Amino acid sequence: MAVQYRYVALALCTLAFTATMVARLAISPLVPDITADFTVSKGAVGLALSGMWAAYALSQFPSGILADRFGERGVILTAVGITAGASLLLSLSPTFAVFALTVVALGAGAGLHYSVATSFLARHFEQVGRAIGVHVSGGPLAGLATPVAAAAVGARYGWRTAMLLGAAVAVPVFVLFYWQIRRTPPARPDLTMRSRLEVEPLRELLSRPEIRYTTVMAVGGAFCWQATASFLPAFLIEHHGRSVSTASVLFSVYFVVHGATQPILGALSDRVGRDGTAAIAFGTGVVGYGALVAVPEGPTVFAAVPLVGVAMSWGAPVQSRFIDNLAETERAAGFGLVRTVYMLLGALGSVVVGGLAGFTGWTVAFGLLVAILAGEFLLAVGPTVRGQLAPSV
Repeated sequence: MAVQYRYVALALCTLAFTATMVARLAISPLVPDITADFTVSKGAVGLALSGMWAAYALSQFPSGILADRFGERGVILTAVGITAGASLLLSLSPTFAVFALTVVALGAGAGLHYSVATSFLARHFEQVGRAIGVHVSGGPLAGLATPVAAAAVGARYGWRTAMLLGAAVAVPVFVLFYWQIRRTPPARPDLTMRSRLEVEPLRELLSRPEIRYTTVMAVGGAFCWQATASFLPAFLIEHHGRSVSTASVLFSVYFVVHGATQPILGALSDRVGRDGTAAIAFGTGVVGYGALVAVPEGPTVFAAVPLVGVAMSWGAPVQSRFIDNLAETERAAGFGLVRTVYMLLGALGSVVVGGLAGFTGWTVAFGLLVAILAGEFLLAVGPTVRGQLAPSV
């Protein structure tokens, strides 16, 4: 029964992550309709979306504190509930100001889920890499289906109806999670919220050598992931001369490979180690992105894009590395803290790569990703190299 329960928990945590992603990803395909309805600029909608992703990143740390104080089950239910409510309110927003504030609230609410769910799963799985790989695959699953579904519903029924897709997924997931997942005892119920926000303990956690090392690794990966999610279709259209439809298909292929390889890399990291598996992901990225930059013509793109999908599954081994180096009582808040840090820094990927593409062209912009992933590869293989050299010293 215990074995069955942990797989139910994994499935429902993954579905909950998918639900929070569906609500956020449904907005982007409908930006033209939203701007026309509210008579605002694309920049205004873009600012609201930036606020949503920033709020999502900033919620990671407080979510862990709340889980330590009140239990993980309640925080995950809150995340899914806010996602459903915000999706409904988006469809009913009377003004753009209400819409924009709701978008930011959606990001903050959805951000309560991931770090807490990861800590929750770590309690139930000894091979946490595989569990994290399955859990994080809920994001690519949403990325594959949501833009197409939102565009189709929006074209037929209007953007407001399409906003309800988030609620349509979140409500049944909320019910299932409430029904199937047992109450979870809080890990540190006696600590006040104020004590958890003191600067010195936070600085101490982030300054630990293993945490600092893994954070640097995650920042580079997040930077490349954000840039890829933002600009891969445009890069394929403008640098490779592909049609919009072909670029869209290749972008879907990217998400399929990305989602499928998360559990594989997670399981591999359980068997051969976190650093070696991360090195495989980053090294694959060097080859994939390098081919995309160096060979803008011919069929190479069809082999390179799947390699990019593998590379961007770095999260399974790297996030597992964080969990390995955090005590059980500090996993929820500690993992939330490091996620807030590396996600905020990684979010610069869209700004930097977009700016470089505008000023210097796509070769330099995506060439930067090759350079970053090469550095990440060297960083990941560093412990193995040092371990081999140590006996001879």
